This record gives sequence, structure tokens and C-alpha cells, in this order.
Amino acid sequence: MLRLLRLIFVVLLLSTSAYAEELLHPSEAFKPAVRALDGQTIELRFEIAKGYYLYREKFRFSAEPASITLGTPVLPKGTEKKDETFGKVEVFYDQVIIRIPVERNSSGKLPLTLNVTSQGCADAGVCYPPQKQALPLELPDPTSAPLKATESDESGRIARLLKNADLWLVVLSFFGFGLLLSLTPCVFPMIPILSGIIVGAGRQGHGVSHARGFALSLAYVVGMALTYAAVGIAAGMTGTLISTALQNAWVLGGFSLVFVVLSFSMFGFYDLQLPTFLQSKVSEEASHIKGGSLPGVAVMGVLSAIIVGPCVAAPLAGALLYIGQTGDALQGGLALFFMALGMGAPLLAVGLSAGTLLPKSGPWMEAVKKAFGVILLATAVWTISPLIPIAAQMVAWALLLTVPAIYLHALDPLPPHAKGWQRFWKGIGMIMLIAGAAMLIGALSGAKDLLQPLSGLRGGVQTSEINRLPFERIHSVAELDARIKASGRPVMLDFYADWCVSCKELERFTFSDARVHQKLAGWTLLQADVTANTEDDKALLARFKLFGPPGIIFFDAAGNEIDNVRIVGFLSADEFLATLSRIQ
Repeated sequence: MLRLLRLIFVVLLLSTSAYAEELLHPSEAFKPAVRALDGQTIELRFEIAKGYYLYREKFRFSAEPASITLGTPVLPKGTEKKDETFGKVEVFYDQVIIRIPVERNSSGKLPLTLNVTSQGCADAGVCYPPQKQALPLELPDPTSAPLKATESDESGRIARLLKNADLWLVVLSFFGFGLLLSLTPCVFPMIPILSGIIVGAGRQGHGVSHARGFALSLAYVVGMALTYAAVGIAAGMTGTLISTALQNAWVLGGFSLVFVVLSFSMFGFYDLQLPTFLQSKVSEEASHIKGGSLPGVAVMGVLSAIIVGPCVAAPLAGALLYIGQTGDALQGGLALFFMALGMGAPLLAVGLSAGTLLPKSGPWMEAVKKAFGVILLATAVWTISPLIPIAAQMVAWALLLTVPAIYLHALDPLPPHAKGWQRFWKGIGMIMLIAGAAMLIGALSGAKDLLQPLSGLRGGVQTSEINRLPFERIHSVAELDARIKASGRPVMLDFYADWCVSCKELERFTFSDARVHQKLAGWTLLQADVTANTEDDKALLARFKLFGPPGIIFFDAAGNEIDNVRIVGFLSADEFLATLSRIQ
């Protein structure tokens, strides 16, 4: 018995030692960093290790020398927690940013020491005693012009809207954001997908009614909206954009293949339907939804939202930023859901007009089906284009323009008494044939711009290459910090990805502008290519609380981020120059 007790004591001692070794030292569990935002504001940032938290009400601040007076600290809302020691409290996980005003009557630079008292615990049930830390810093001259802009970036303002506004105001605002986003490339590729579904629903010889077309489009849009909400909430909670993981050759290639399969069914090569033994089992249930399966259309909406539309515009970034900071998944999820409904409003209009725009029966139905088959093929090319060379893209577009042009009788003579519509469609066919020929010539001549396929015939360096900004690529947080530190000049950091449509728009229409080149002449230009979504890419995005490209961050000559002027999403050259003028 004595030996057994000794053995138990040794085991308990060893397990206790092992447990103690697992706990982090307070300086590792709660890492503070302090900096001056301007001559009268201090920003204190705590990086909190996973499995640890800090109490919101336990923070205390003072400054040295004693003549310096601190204002009321501004702390964000914490996460509610039922604590065994203090009862119902607010705590901070992962990170907390606190702003502390400084009351001063003198000008010039002001060195000081910020004394911080904080207390935190581990989720394992162990609490640390209050920790006191002295953090030295220097406030700049308050009379000098501040580097930060007078108003916050758009995603930050949207995050504050979520935080402070009434729920119904949030819902209406994000529905409006969605309507604006419906005019961007985020939504355009979804229109031919839905249109093809509606046309396919009428291939049994009957038309598609208003009610049926609206029901199909509503199922598609609701599937898309639920996906945006779910993926957005998960992204906000995990600090990454899940759709970026799907932007690779296998997924995009597979989805493009789906479009090709759908398009060939429009051309009449085959009918897409369930096997006979399954049709017999579901025929009774499917009888009341003739012309297509609403759940199947909803699934197509889900896939389209994840793969075709991974846009990170300011409203989406703002909602994700709010979710990530507060953990309020309900309000953030509702905002994303209604934003997606706003994005889908044009798609609902497409479905509602089906009874008018799509013929009820006859040869026109076949013509419309084939037209949407071509549009689906165009969507397939657009989907896979970020991953294939420009020459291959040009060949694909050349085929897609030339073959339908021949079916439109572009090369056939018109009959003597041709009707107006015959002449019109032959004219369209001629334009498509010429455009297709230009694309093919461009591919053979080495052109680098889809919008200028004949530029390769000019010889020398092409315009699209001359106008590129001289970005220097960085690949990790450490490389970024080293490059900023060594720069000695203002720095612009651009987040880019091959699959990011808005990034391509920035390159083509904003960064190619001569005025932008002139304005950025004295800047160090860095670019983080996050196409592969590696761990280093994720760390770079997380460093700036970005959920995906495009995103542009600005730093002053001392290496500090210029607050409240970051750019999320596409800006035209004029809007971009207006942003630069606020910080120069």
C-alpha cells in the first residue's frame, strides 16, 4: 500500500510539472506593443496567445513623467464570459487595440513612458496575477501635419456602421451595398449561368412562365446569399477568406468543365438527366416542379458564389472585419446575407422576365438555347482565364467568336430580298468574325493585352508593359518588415492574386495611368502575390486584417502604417489620386 501511495504521488507530481510547463509566461501569453498615432494619441496593442484572454475591466494606465495627463482610454467591446472568479465579465481573445488620449500643453516631441497594468487567464483555468509593464515611446509634435487622413477607410467605416447602427438600418444599408456590387464583375458571370438554367428549364417544348422563372432565380439567389453569409462568418471567425482556397487550377478547371458540359447540352449533344432507376423514384416528387429542380438550382447558386464571385469589396471586407473583431456572427451574417440578396436583384429580374424574353415554343427556343450555350462557354473561358497564358486566352476567345459568327451566316451571301433581321444578324456575325480574327492574329503575334490584340504588330515593347508600376514582390512578413525598414521613403503595399478580377482592373485602368505613375514617383512600391494562398500569404493578410485581395496599405517614411487610408476593392485612377492627395 505504501509503495502504491508513493507511485500515485510521483505520477501526480510529474503530471503537475508537465502541466506547469505547458503554461506560457505572461510576457509570452500577452505581448504588448505601443506607438504614437499622432501628437496626442497613443495606440496600445496586445497580441494574446491562443487559449488565453485578458479582462477588459482590469486595465489601468498611467504615464511618466507625472506631469503628463492621460485621457479616458477607448477600449473595444469584449466577448462576454462567465468567469469562476469574477462572475459575468468581458474579455479579449487574440488581440485588443486600445487608444489613449494624451492631454498636453507643450509643443515639440514628447518622450514618455506608458505604465500598463493588465490581468489575464488561460482557458485551462489558471489565472495570472496583475502584470505591470513600462512601455517607452515618443509623441511627435502635435503642431505638425498628421500623416493620417481625416476620415477612415471605407471598410473601417462600414465596420463601425455594423457596431453602432440599428439592425434594420444595417440590413437596408447592406442590401444597398449589394445593389451597387451587382454592377461589378462579381455578378456579371452569374447572369449567363442563371439564364442558361432558365432556358434549359423550357427545353421540353414549353416556355417558362414568369412565376417559374422567378422561382428558379430566387432559389439560385438564396443559395448564393446563404453561401456568402456562411463563408463570410467562417472567414471572420478564422481570419481568412475561405474562397481563396478554391482559387486553384483544379477547382477552377473543374468548374469551367461544368460550364462546358452545360453548354453542350444546350447545343443538343445530350440531355442532362438522372439515371432511369432514380427518375422512377423521384418522378412523383418532381412532378410539381416541372422544368428543373429548385434544390439543384440552389446548389448551382452555392457553387457560383464560392468560385465565380470571390470579390472582396469594401462592404464585404467591412462585415468580415466587424465579425472578426467582435465575434457577432448573427449581425455580421445577416449583413452578408442581405448584401448577397442585393447583388442578386438583377438575377431576380432575369428570372421574372423569363416569360417575356424567352419564347414559349418554336424554333426561337432552340436559337435562344444555343445562344446561351455560347454564353456558358464564354463563362468557362472567363473562369479559367486567370490560370492560362494570354495567348491561350486569345485562341479560346477567337474560337468562341469565329464559330458562332459562321452559324450567323457571316460568310454566306444574303438572299436578294433579305429581311431586316437577317441583315442585322449577318452584321453581328461579321463583327464577331473580325474580332475573332483579331484575337487569333494577336495570339500569333505575341500580344499581351486582350483589349488590344493587335498591339503585337507594332513591334517593340507594348503599351501594357510600359505602363506597369515597378512593383517589388515580397513573400513574407519578415521580408516586408525588412524592406520597409530599409526604404527610408513612403511605401505602398499592394495585395494581388491572379484570380482576383478587381486586381486586374487596378492594373489595367488605375496603375497604368500616367498621373498615378507621377504621383508615386518618390514611393517604394511593394506587392504581395497571394495567389497560392500559402501560410506566408495568410500571415501577410492577417497582419493587416485583410480577408483577400485587392488591398492597398500605405506607410510613411518612418515605416509606420498611415492610418485610415487603406484601400479595399477597385478604385478608378481619379479616386486613387484623390486618396493619395490626402496623405501627401
